[in-house]
Amino acid sequence: MNPDFTGVDAWVDLASAVVMIVGAIMSLGAAIGLLRFPDLLSRMHAATKPQVLGLFLLLAAIGLQMRTWWVWPVLVVAWIFQLLTVPVSAHMVGRAGYRTKHLHRELLTSDDLEEVVQKAAAKAAADETRDDD
Repeated sequence: MNPDFTGVDAWVDLASAVVMIVGAIMSLGAAIGLLRFPDLLSRMHAATKPQVLGLFLLLAAIGLQMRTWWVWPVLVVAWIFQLLTVPVSAHMVGRAGYRTKHLHRELLTSDDLEEVVQKAAAKAAADETRDDD
């Protein structure tokens, strides 16, 4: 079979290459953000947002290159698994970082959890004094 790069295959290959390069750049941006950002919350953002989009683009490039229908459900399942697990893990890391005070408060524009944490601490102190009596 003579490779003819003037037909539909050439356009699919070109689209696949562009999508793969953009996906790789997004994933590289996530990795650089993990290394360069100053605090936990910024790094958490860098690890989730561009990584999920980069993975989606790379999976789409794989699907375009394979040119078979049976690979698409597998790729969709892989991407849905990422969409379900990445936000949950980022939330848990952020929560643990907030509770252990591994964040720079001066970088926060607003702290929505501060009031809740103060109320919980006051309630715990009140319960402790009541238990001592």
